[in-house]
Amino acid sequence: MQLKYAVSYIVIILACLIFTNIYPIVSYRDMLFDSKCASLKNQASLIASSLTPLSSLRSEEVAKVMDLLDVMELERIIVTDGEGKIVYDSLAESGNIGKYALFPEILRALEGKDVFYSRFSGGAISSRACIPVINEGKLTGTVYIAENDAEQAALISSLRSNIFKISAVAFAMAVLLALVISRVMTVKLRSILGAIRSVGAGKYGHRIKVRGRDELSQLAAEFNNLADRLQKTEEMRQRFVSDASHELKTPLAGIMLLSDSIVQNDKMDRDTIREFVYDIGKEAERLSRVTQRLLELTRLENKKQVGLVPTDIKKVVGEAMKILGPLAEEKDVLLESTLDDGCVILADSDLLHQIIFNLVENAIKYNNKGGRATVLLYKKEKEVRFIVDDTGVGIPEESLPHIFDRFYRVDESRSGEQGGSGLGLSIVKDAVLKLGGTVSASRRKQGGMRFEVVFPLYEGSVQAGRRGEDGRE
Repeated sequence: MQLKYAVSYIVIILACLIFTNIYPIVSYRDMLFDSKCASLKNQASLIASSLTPLSSLRSEEVAKVMDLLDVMELERIIVTDGEGKIVYDSLAESGNIGKYALFPEILRALEGKDVFYSRFSGGAISSRACIPVINEGKLTGTVYIAENDAEQAALISSLRSNIFKISAVAFAMAVLLALVISRVMTVKLRSILGAIRSVGAGKYGHRIKVRGRDELSQLAAEFNNLADRLQKTEEMRQRFVSDASHELKTPLAGIMLLSDSIVQNDKMDRDTIREFVYDIGKEAERLSRVTQRLLELTRLENKKQVGLVPTDIKKVVGEAMKILGPLAEEKDVLLESTLDDGCVILADSDLLHQIIFNLVENAIKYNNKGGRATVLLYKKEKEVRFIVDDTGVGIPEESLPHIFDRFYRVDESRSGEQGGSGLGLSIVKDAVLKLGGTVSASRRKQGGMRFEVVFPLYEGSVQAGRRGEDGRE
């Protein structure tokens, strides 16, 4: 690519320099030719008009007329009669008087045509003019003028030489500059290509040093952003695999240990076997819960779009609290709520139920005996706020930033006793984001935790909201 860039630049510059070398010289030369032809034409016309009164052109009469005209600066003047014989030649020593002039220009003038031209040859500008002399409609002779201008030709040659030298220097500098520019451009491209290969090989920490603000620099910056996201994704994947393996390994290890104990101990009494089988069942339930939670997370991630319809949160909250009522009684936790009407949002009813159920269930499970779990639902400006308060032991301040991470558990032993997998709040967060909302957690001053979910308020008709509750549009 560096070679292609360099060759492209060089070809373009060479074409420009060739044009620069040709066009000015040709333009100046043509302008000079036009000037020469106009001058010779005027002088030939002057001579011809002076000879027109003569009925026939004879040497003596023509010489007298020529002596009266101021045309001696011309290099050569030839006057012929109507038959092409020379009757006057400014080069008197040539001895051509009386001879036929067989110049092509004179022959064409004898046919009644005007001839004017200039050409650059032999280091001089050769200009020729020849016009017929007409007397009362009869061709009586011709006037031929010749001029060779070596000074103007030398000027053109000098100009051509100077332009060529300047062009040669400019071309050399342009070639060098093209090589430098192409190298600079390809260095960035090679750097980007090397970084792509490194990331493709699994080195997600590789980054490109971004210099400048051109398109290649912007491309490098975008690559770095992409590499950052890939690195985070890979770290999350590895952490997820590690955590999932750990979570699945623990109940499996317990099941294997308990089953081996039963098999290897022939003298184990019936009550002990029953206790071991009960423990195996609990570990199997725990394994099932973890697997189910992982499937829910996978389903949320793979569900690119959800069907959102106007849904009244109050009804969904009521259904979830009805299901969780027995659990609250079992844990000796007072479950109370304050739910406003008209809290309609665009949502998927299943996802919304999952959010509400998980948060209220956690408020009950991790509460103190005789505690209280309070559910609040109200509108504020153009938002709907769903809040769950509990009077439990709460979560340490340093753990708050991590509670929505997968498999994160504040107290491993306590979570294990309650059957927690460390996935519930991750599912809540993913589901809330799917519905366009936000979720946050904070410690209550009175003790316990507060979880707050905020959704955009749906401002359509109430009828639309009621239809959404049934899942129909």
